[in-house]
Amino acid sequence: MARILLLMATRTYRTRAFLRAARRLGAEVVVGMERTAALARAKPGSTLLVDIRRPERAVDQISKAAEERPFDAIVGVDDDTTLIAALASRALSLAHNDPDAVRATRDKLLMRRLLAAAGVHAPWFEAVPLDGDLAEVAARVAYPCVVKPLFLSASRGVIRADSPAAFLAAAERVRAILSDPEVAAAGGALASQLLVESFIPGGEVALEGLLLGGRLKVLALFDKPDPLDGPYFEETIYVTPSRLPATLQGRIARETERGAAALGLREGPLHAELRVSEGQPCIVEIAARSIGGLCSDTLAFSGGRSLEELILLHATGADLSAVEREPQPSGVLMLPIPHMGVLTGIGGVEEARAVPGIVELTISVPLGETVVPLPEGNRYLGFVFARAETPQAVEAALRAAHVCLDIQLEAKAAVAGAKI
Repeated sequence: MARILLLMATRTYRTRAFLRAARRLGAEVVVGMERTAALARAKPGSTLLVDIRRPERAVDQISKAAEERPFDAIVGVDDDTTLIAALASRALSLAHNDPDAVRATRDKLLMRRLLAAAGVHAPWFEAVPLDGDLAEVAARVAYPCVVKPLFLSASRGVIRADSPAAFLAAAERVRAILSDPEVAAAGGALASQLLVESFIPGGEVALEGLLLGGRLKVLALFDKPDPLDGPYFEETIYVTPSRLPATLQGRIARETERGAAALGLREGPLHAELRVSEGQPCIVEIAARSIGGLCSDTLAFSGGRSLEELILLHATGADLSAVEREPQPSGVLMLPIPHMGVLTGIGGVEEARAVPGIVELTISVPLGETVVPLPEGNRYLGFVFARAETPQAVEAALRAAHVCLDIQLEAKAAVAGAKI
């Protein structure tokens, strides 16, 4: 029986899915995380305290634990843990990505430089110091542009600007987000800069894949039917299989594989976001992890395997070259937050669940919590899942379910850099 160390942030959405996958595979799992309170409630021997904010110390902690009982694989399940997984796997001579490649997925400026050097299609970019002359930058950049932090994910702090005044306003909002002590500590030196990119018009897709010795196996290509034109970039609906022409889907896969190679990624899960402008795929992001939130629940593969099962099987050396996504179209709606406030109720849940094609609806924020929309926020209210005979029917079911829901928020004054 394989012994796997799963590294995860305490607040990740991914815990349940990975533990369920490990149980189905009969694997022994040790969960590595940073919060002692969460560890204290767990079964003895099933957890490991890992200092996620200090990767070198985390590797020492993991190596010491492996001296007592070795691990067969180490998997980082979210952005906060992928680098530690690579570093610890290298230290223990386990299969891993080059840590420098994983660092590039966590540093948007480094990613942009590597993609540009390899000739991979990506937006024009420039790094701007927060303490520099932002007015000078605003006066010379081409519009529309996108202002973003160098290290945050899930579209947090990503803002489109169409004019110098909008650029300066966006920069101040990002500055406020980065001034939060917890965010600043996570970003380190990266929290002192902004990334300015050209805005790429066109539709957006998400690609879920596995890298097998540097070759990309596409597991799913999601259409994002809602326009993502800004000023903020809150994702809502994902639907697979894609309705794009097969030739274009092939170009998307090849460009993603080129992007992964440019960063130096060779093994394990990959999640990529791309824009398609006039038929040309352009990479927005590449992450050395699987899709975030609860979105993986919309996927199933050969033999009823989950995405997390595939990731654990690959980590322990299984041959996944023949695995395929089950053919029925499926999709997920990430419930957006309409405005900042205290969540007091959600009406229409049973009506939404009764919509033909809806297979699951999960509310992920407890009543009484303060919720914050993008660009400051980093959380969704919940997830709605659908399956149907066609991608169009999946999309229609998700939209119909959303209409049923009545999100009840008690207004609360917005706070610069607010967090939840």
